[in-house]
Amino acid sequence: MTVNLWTKEQLKLAFNLYCQLPFGKLHHTNIEIIELAGLIGRTPSAVSMKLCNIASLDPAITSSGRSGLGNASALDREVWDEFHADWDRLALECLQLRLEKGLPQGEEQADAELEDIEDFTGETRRVVTEQRIRQNFFRRSVLSSYRERCCMSGLSDSRLLIASHIVPWSKDKENRLNPRNGLCLSALHDKAFDRGLIALDDDFRVILSRDLEQRNETFVREFFLPLSGQPITLPERFTPDKEFLARHRAGVFLDNA
Repeated sequence: MTVNLWTKEQLKLAFNLYCQLPFGKLHHTNIEIIELAGLIGRTPSAVSMKLCNIASLDPAITSSGRSGLGNASALDREVWDEFHADWDRLALECLQLRLEKGLPQGEEQADAELEDIEDFTGETRRVVTEQRIRQNFFRRSVLSSYRERCCMSGLSDSRLLIASHIVPWSKDKENRLNPRNGLCLSALHDKAFDRGLIALDDDFRVILSRDLEQRNETFVREFFLPLSGQPITLPERFTPDKEFLARHRAGVFLDNA
């Protein structure tokens, strides 16, 4: 009996999708799982099972009492380790693999948007396309981990949610796509975090800057002061890295910067 083993390329595409789907949507009826299955010549059930195998390697999943399916292979572990060490390469390499097999709808739409911009040609077009792919990967990975809710306010309208970098994009290229360098925040809280008006301590509790605390404004009293000392809602995966939080407090937070 011939065993149809997963190739490394197929596993990379599976891991890429795993990062962007909530744990509760790793089922064979999910349209994105069906799409990937068709792309790599596997059944949706096989892809769903592989994503659950990958989940068994995820400490954020296993520490919560969920276990995935287990039976992860040595190659599964190799791909897991390889891309935790280089998130940027994951996004771009998986894009290239999809290009070789035929673009799925998501990238076709993004590519069509670029067609409408006359100035984006040649090298400029390539750079812009790659940047959009990176941004889309980071946004989907972060928002899906937080179940598409702001971790401070609970806001769930995706149109008003930002995948906010803890350490700014420009300050750490190696971790600019690392989902553990991200928070799901409303546009308001993202701006406050980015400008150093608020931060998080190592227990994931909100810290307000003295500047914000001293503002005698109704809006601040209603939407910021109640957050002081309150824990954020942690994601189901990709818990914020405490080293990144410390770097934000040291380099961005107004009380320390």
